[in-house]
Amino acid sequence: MTTETFEFQVEARQLLQLMIHSVYSNKDVFLRELVSNASDALDKLRLEKLRDDSLDADVSDLHIRIDVDKEARTLTVRDNGIGMSYDEVGQLIGTIANSGTATFLQELKEAKDAAGAEGLIGQFGVGFYSGFMAADEVTLVSRRAGESQGTRWTSRGEATYTLEKVDDAPQGTSVTLHLKPADPENQLHDYTSPWQIKEIVKRYSDFITWPIRMVPEAGDGESAPEPETLNSMKALWARSRDEVSDDEYHELYKHISHDWREPLETIRLQAEGTFEYQALLFVPAHAPHDLFTRDFRRGIQLYVKRVFIMDDCEELLPPYLRFVKGVVDAADLSLNVSREILQQDRHIKMMQRRLTKKVLSTVKEFMTKDADRYATFWREFGTVLKEGLVTDSENRDAILAVSSFATTHADDEPTTLARYVERMKDGQDDIYYLTGESRQSIENSPHMEAFRDKGIEVLLLTDAVDEVWVDAVGEYEGKRLRSVAKGEIDLDATGDEKADEEREKQAEDYAGLLGWMREQLDEDIKEVRLSARLTVSPACVVSDAHDLTPALENMYRAMGQEVPRAQRILELNPGHLLVKGLNQAYKEREDRSGLVESAELLHTLAVLAEGGQPKDPARFVKLVADRLERTL
Repeated sequence: MTTETFEFQVEARQLLQLMIHSVYSNKDVFLRELVSNASDALDKLRLEKLRDDSLDADVSDLHIRIDVDKEARTLTVRDNGIGMSYDEVGQLIGTIANSGTATFLQELKEAKDAAGAEGLIGQFGVGFYSGFMAADEVTLVSRRAGESQGTRWTSRGEATYTLEKVDDAPQGTSVTLHLKPADPENQLHDYTSPWQIKEIVKRYSDFITWPIRMVPEAGDGESAPEPETLNSMKALWARSRDEVSDDEYHELYKHISHDWREPLETIRLQAEGTFEYQALLFVPAHAPHDLFTRDFRRGIQLYVKRVFIMDDCEELLPPYLRFVKGVVDAADLSLNVSREILQQDRHIKMMQRRLTKKVLSTVKEFMTKDADRYATFWREFGTVLKEGLVTDSENRDAILAVSSFATTHADDEPTTLARYVERMKDGQDDIYYLTGESRQSIENSPHMEAFRDKGIEVLLLTDAVDEVWVDAVGEYEGKRLRSVAKGEIDLDATGDEKADEEREKQAEDYAGLLGWMREQLDEDIKEVRLSARLTVSPACVVSDAHDLTPALENMYRAMGQEVPRAQRILELNPGHLLVKGLNQAYKEREDRSGLVESAELLHTLAVLAEGGQPKDPARFVKLVADRLERTL
């Protein structure tokens, strides 16, 4: 057969070098990853055979086998599962088809310790590559079930790999590690030692539902012994809580999620009655790097009566809980249930409802009983959880109850809406917020001036989803959620007749200037008015009460939705010297053409102050340069 040589994709080559040369503290995990891959292959074959009985594949004795050859210093993990075709081997092993590859590699390089690096590798789900932590060369032989020809893949983990078609490959996949030279000073990582292999399998893979077999060493003069099964194959979710250690739960989580770190929380749930099922869910301690990418695989593993059905059942949890991993084992579903059937199945909908409420109640327990754990959860998953405020009206109150937000309150700690309401000033009817790209940009916004001056607390919302959920929620405990950058806001409204008269006089004094500026800036704004929210800045732009904000407009356009661009409102600070001077010049001059540039500059400065861009940057620069020149 012809052997072809290929170059690794750049990202794959970088990843291999990190595996081979970096500082992983626990090399034993490579065996767990290979066993996990083999287990997945057996699951897929059993499911494929269930769906297509005509498939030419032997499913009578599905298992994983580990073979050790001390003299040749090789370790082989083989399965008789689904296998791979020639093209699949090249695609799945030679390249890394993932939109988050570049981000992942950058995070990996920046990881400050070995544990952090391990966690990132695990998140990425590239368990096969971990074999190079222990081996100088890896050989993979695979034949897809139903096909007659197999494929051999070989590499030393450098720049290239080879592919060769073979005729004598058994069904499934075998991975042979040509182990690195023995280290006489470190016998703890002797992967030719059967007792060490047994210990690693027991520690990491005891719960695997397929038998993991190995032939024990024969004594002198003894005939070759029969293979022994190394794992108990007991489903952890079917055992009582006192029969399972936290370490066993954590290893199941790592097997499911490909995360090498321990989960933040383990959640058990057992439903009895007319519809029975068991669930074992895990809340990770860290958000995966690709959580917000389109390719992110979400969903819970679905079993029916201990039989694996699918790996990523999206119907069991809503998208805003996509970070949760775990297993659900139902007693009353069909073994050949399809995704289309799942979308309509009332039992699945019942499970989703209960699982969702259980996860949210667990987060509530974090908040009330373990501040550090809650802080970790919210830092990692708060942004995605807030998506539920938009999409899940049934659980909106529960999500809102466990949500916290940055605030201008003196203690600088994130606050819940309940605590915000408790601190509201006498006479304050609304919950105020401002959205923006960063906390710094929000705090420096002109819209905040009057609120800062009067000590009124404002929520500082910096996530993209914040632009959407505040409108979807609308109010909390009868208090309206109100943007400080939308509509008219008058924090001085007290019913004082003298103050009202003063404002009326001020409005009359500026009426001419406001009308004139409205005409000059007609293409850019819908109104010019005096502001009650400015104390320092000369001007700001605000959205009308029911208009979309510029950020929300841009968000919709980025998603391919065309929305009309709303005209903004320009507000002037009547107490600012610049505005006073402009008003005086307007009154005194019959020819006001020279003031047009001043009006345009004032508007553009207001746009810049909220983080926007000038409509015509070159013209703006010229106007500013001309004004500076006149002052010299």
